[in-house]
Amino acid sequence: MNAYLIIAKREVNAFFDSLTAYVLITVFLGISGFFTWIYGSDVFFVGQASLQSFFAVAYWSLFFFIPALTMRSIAEEKRSGTLEMILSKPVSDFQLVFGKFLAVFELIVVALLFTLPYYVTVAFIGPVDHGAVLCGYFGMLLMSMVLISIGIFTSSLTSNQIIAFLLALFIGVFFLIIFDVLAANFTGWLGALLSYLSLSTHYDSMARGVIDSRDVIYFLSLAFLFLFLSTMVLSKRNLVE
Repeated sequence: MNAYLIIAKREVNAFFDSLTAYVLITVFLGISGFFTWIYGSDVFFVGQASLQSFFAVAYWSLFFFIPALTMRSIAEEKRSGTLEMILSKPVSDFQLVFGKFLAVFELIVVALLFTLPYYVTVAFIGPVDHGAVLCGYFGMLLMSMVLISIGIFTSSLTSNQIIAFLLALFIGVFFLIIFDVLAANFTGWLGALLSYLSLSTHYDSMARGVIDSRDVIYFLSLAFLFLFLSTMVLSKRNLVE
């Protein structure tokens, strides 16, 4: 078995053994379910068979949910001193980072699978645009990849989980809010660039049922960038030691 798969399995088991996964998945489902079905612009308020309200809520829920999962990924290994032990084995820096990434991504997939009853229920309410729903879920997975890679990057910078969590939120705010706000205040190529850097620009497009190759490339490129940066942080640390 590849080293990154072993690391991913170890991480997933650690999440469930510590009840972290159960608690966070329950909170995610509780929040998304409440705002999708009960409060605000819920499914019944909108008056149509659509999961647009769920995708809007999940957008912000994952923003907090994922950093809470990733904050311990490497920071805890540094704090406990197990990072040196892991890297002394035949495991590359990238395999360690990618294994941690896969573990959190698996938990996100599990959490989203538990929301499929929302999809089934909406389909019973009325005619639903299945393509838009599938695109919305696909968009959430891609966005999650970016947020996970950001969280792992910030976790690689420190041995303090709280600092890693706050740093992930800080960076995430730029991609989810600030770039979007700045784009609205600039025109020309600068405005277009800031709009392209905004996660919401690409996520909203998929949530409406449109898959553009440029959106997919954006998400994958950003995820790879932060995974690469995480690997560079670990490599630099090894060189210093």
